[in-house]
Amino acid sequence: MTVQELPGAGASHRLAPPAWRPRTEAAPLLPDAEPYRVLGTPAAARLDPALMRRCYAELVRGRRYNAQATALTRQGRLAVYPSTVGQEACEIAAALVLQEQDWLFPSYRDTLAAVARGLDPVQALTLLRGDWHTGYDPREHRIAPLSTPLATQLPHAVGLAHAARLRGDDVVALAMVGDGGTSEGDFHEALNFAAVWRAPVVFLVQNNGFAISVPLAKQTAAPSLAHKAVGYGIPGRLVDGNDVAAVHEVLAEAVHRARTGGGPTLVEAVTYRIEAHTNADDATRYRGDAEVEAWKAHDPVELLERELTTRGLLDEAGVQEAREAAEEMAAALREAMNAEPVLNPMDLFAHVYAEQTGQLRQQAELLRAELEAEDGA
Repeated sequence: MTVQELPGAGASHRLAPPAWRPRTEAAPLLPDAEPYRVLGTPAAARLDPALMRRCYAELVRGRRYNAQATALTRQGRLAVYPSTVGQEACEIAAALVLQEQDWLFPSYRDTLAAVARGLDPVQALTLLRGDWHTGYDPREHRIAPLSTPLATQLPHAVGLAHAARLRGDDVVALAMVGDGGTSEGDFHEALNFAAVWRAPVVFLVQNNGFAISVPLAKQTAAPSLAHKAVGYGIPGRLVDGNDVAAVHEVLAEAVHRARTGGGPTLVEAVTYRIEAHTNADDATRYRGDAEVEAWKAHDPVELLERELTTRGLLDEAGVQEAREAAEEMAAALREAMNAEPVLNPMDLFAHVYAEQTGQLRQQAELLRAELEAEDGA
């Protein structure tokens, strides 16, 4: 039966037009056509010298941190390390833009952001060493556990931010994720809930070109990842992820917007993963050296150093001071990581529940008996 054959389906019996209207005007939510930049543009004239010198020192330290952590994997002191060489500007800006009471929700690749926020480098690497739990107290540092499953930290960030707002707490959550994480369902659910609740949360997508070996073009046909924000009714920003001044400025605006009741923002930082996905990955199988070399010419450390020296805000003494501080950090990290960890298998049952279940108590007793039998053998 066709529509025309339905009873009363004549020209005089039409459905009323749908009661539809746009919930949000789309135009103000759209990102710029090109990634926002500051370094090398007239906007650099308004840079805060003290902030930029601090960013430079953190970038230099971050580059050395990446090199030392990678070396530790080759020495067998780390099980795995996902390097952020080339992405340091995103990591540093994310850490420095937050206030003390705010929360950072990192992915497994964002140990550098956690270190820049004040976490001890050894504690930041503990999880990747296969050592005790997450390696640090999330409440003490306001840094959520490093998330190895893709994008699962995003709904957690939204939940914390929404709860903080309901309590009247002045808290903003900044959640970091890679371009591969935007293909996960958790990404959709987090942005949808954040938008509906107007939660004080900022989503930072580090688009480094690849989800392990899968290029962005095989993940999405969207004009940019920042455009995805419009579908949820929140603004999307597109920024040069190797320009630390630009990333800091865009994130600062997004954090201020969230803190003052404006709701969430999705920021896409266009950057590049210079090194392999992890030490277990062979990146030469899916990308060429020419592509990597082209991105090395857009190095975030060199971009800022060039800008600051050109403007007379950084001299050779300042460069040397930053490098020496980075070497001190690396030496301390080497020494601590070369010490054999003292592991207690009973820690498996700690911090699972506030009050252990009967099943866990039974399992703990079985393990304790096995350990005592081994000690007595």
